[in-house]
Amino acid sequence: MFTENKNIPITDLGDGVTRKILSYSENMMSVELHFEKGAIGALHSHPHEQIGYIISGSLIYKEAGQQDKLLSAGDTYYVAPNIEHGVVAQESTMLLDIFTPMRKDFILS
Repeated sequence: MFTENKNIPITDLGDGVTRKILSYSENMMSVELHFEKGAIGALHSHPHEQIGYIISGSLIYKEAGQQDKLLSAGDTYYVAPNIEHGVVAQESTMLLDIFTPMRKDFILS
């Protein structure tokens, strides 16, 4: 199975954040996110494991109980299930997030 990025609809999440749902199965999902400079991925938690990869730009990564961390292109982060986390884009930023299992809430929204 393959997914051509040019054919994927963009979901506007508001406040300078957009999302594209890339390939997925019941077990995992890849998601492309774009943040305008200053856009915020609000603190939240979910039961999924998550790995984020910063494709371009930079952001402040926030996680409950941890010191905020500046991350830039090529850096990654891991989020354990049910851990509160969020980001603040320091410049125009593109992320690739991988979730396991897949985010059914993304498909239904």
